[in-house]
Amino acid sequence: MSEVRTRFAPSPTGFLHVGSARTALFNWAFARRYGGKLLLRIEDTDRDRSTPESERAVIEGLEWLGIDWDEGPLRQSAFADRHRAAVERLLASGSAYRCVCTAAQLEERRQATIAAGEKWTYDRRCRDLDLGADVGPHTVRLRLPKSGDLGWDDLVFGKSGQDASEIGDRIIQRSDGQPLYHLAVVVDDLAMGITHVIRGADHHPNTPLQIALYRALEAEPPEFAHVPLIVAASGKKLSKRRDPVSVQNFREQGYLAPALRNWLIRIGWSHGDQEVFSSDEICALFDLAAVNRSAARADGDKLLWLNQHYLKELPASSLAEMLAPFLSAEVGREVPVNAELTALAELQRERGKTLSEMARLSRWFVVEEVDYDAKAVAKHLKPTVEPALRELRDGLAKLDTWSRDAIEAVFLSVLSAQGDMKMGRLAQPVRVAVTGGTVSPGIFETLDVLGQSRTLARINRALELIDVG
Repeated sequence: MSEVRTRFAPSPTGFLHVGSARTALFNWAFARRYGGKLLLRIEDTDRDRSTPESERAVIEGLEWLGIDWDEGPLRQSAFADRHRAAVERLLASGSAYRCVCTAAQLEERRQATIAAGEKWTYDRRCRDLDLGADVGPHTVRLRLPKSGDLGWDDLVFGKSGQDASEIGDRIIQRSDGQPLYHLAVVVDDLAMGITHVIRGADHHPNTPLQIALYRALEAEPPEFAHVPLIVAASGKKLSKRRDPVSVQNFREQGYLAPALRNWLIRIGWSHGDQEVFSSDEICALFDLAAVNRSAARADGDKLLWLNQHYLKELPASSLAEMLAPFLSAEVGREVPVNAELTALAELQRERGKTLSEMARLSRWFVVEEVDYDAKAVAKHLKPTVEPALRELRDGLAKLDTWSRDAIEAVFLSVLSAQGDMKMGRLAQPVRVAVTGGTVSPGIFETLDVLGQSRTLARINRALELIDVG
C-alpha cells in the first residue's frame, strides 16, 4: 500500500458532533495503523454559517480527545482559485457546460415531470447549446453520460453505486461563481493526495456524482469507506434536544477524554470481545474490515462504565485537579487543589461515574454548612441517639492525632459504653450530621478527610437539631 492519506473535513457551523468526532477518530486510527498521514481540512465555504468560534470548538474538541493531525488546519476557502480552475478545465474539455435555466423554470418543469408520474432529473435543456462565458447569469453543470455505471467497492458497504441516468447533469458551480460541495471536495482531495475517504454513511449517495467528477478530471478516485451513523440507544436518530450530541457537552458533564474516545471507537467497530482500548491499541488494531454496516447505537451505560474505569485508574493528584473545577461550579466559589482535596478524590474515586456526579456527592466537603435532608434528619437524628452522639463528640474532641484508626477506636469505645450498640445505629446519625444525607464513603474515612474541627462543628449542629426537635 502506498502512503495512506486520510482527511477529516468538518464544516465549522457549530459544535463538534459526536458522529463527526467518531469519523475523525476512524480517520486518525486508520492513518496511524498504516503509518500514513491525517489532514485536517476546514470546509468553510458556507459563508453564512461558518464562524471562527465554531472552528475553534472543532479544533479544541479534537485536541481534547487526543486526535492529532499531520497537516492543517487547511481551509477550503483558501483554494477558491483551484476550484475555479477545475471548472474552467471541465468547460474547456466539454465535460461541463453552462446552463441558463432559472430556479423557477426548473421547479416548473420538475413539478410537471412528477405530475406525469416520472422521476425528475435535469432535462438537459442547455446541454448542447454551447453557451459561452458572455451568456449572462448561469450555472455550470457536469456533463454525465446518459447511462453507465458509477460504482465503487466500498470498504464498509461493499459493491455500491448508481447508473448515470439516475443522477442527471448536476450543477457543480452556482450562478454566483461558487463551487458546490461535490466539486470542491473532489478537487481538494485530488490536490491533497487523499487515498482513503472515510466518512459518514449519509455521504454514501453523494459518491456516484463524485466518481463522475474524478473521471471527468481524468483522475483515479480514492478508496471510499462509509461508516454507519450513530443513533440513540432507542434506535432513533440522535436529537440535540433529547440527547447529548456534542463533545463539549460530554466534557462539561464530567466525562474523561480517554473514556469518550474509547466509547466512540467501539460504536460500530469491534475487536473480539475487548472493550477497553488505549490510544496505542486503537492505532494498532483498528481496521475498516471490522466496521459494521448497520446503524451504531450509542449505549450511555457503557460510556458510564468506561468513564468510571478511567476515573479509577487516575492518580489521586490528577483526579483532584480534574475534580476541582466541577466542585467549584457546584458550590459557586473556587475550590483549591490541596492535600485535603486529593485525599477526598481518593476516597470518592469508586463512587462517582462522572466528575460532575463525584462533585455532587462531594458537596458536603467544601460547603461551610451542609444542607440537611429532612427525611434523613427525621429518621436518624432522634433523641434516642443523642447520648451516644454527645459521647462520640467528646471522645473525638480529645484526640491528639486525627486519623482513621484513632476515629474508629473512639467509635468502638462509645458503642461498648452504650451497651454493645450496633455500628450502624451510630454511624448513620454521624453521617447525616457531617454530610447532610445518608450516603458517603466509610464513616471513619469520611471524618478523617473532613478534619477534626469541621467534624466537631457539624456534630454540634446536629445535636442542636435534636434539641430543637
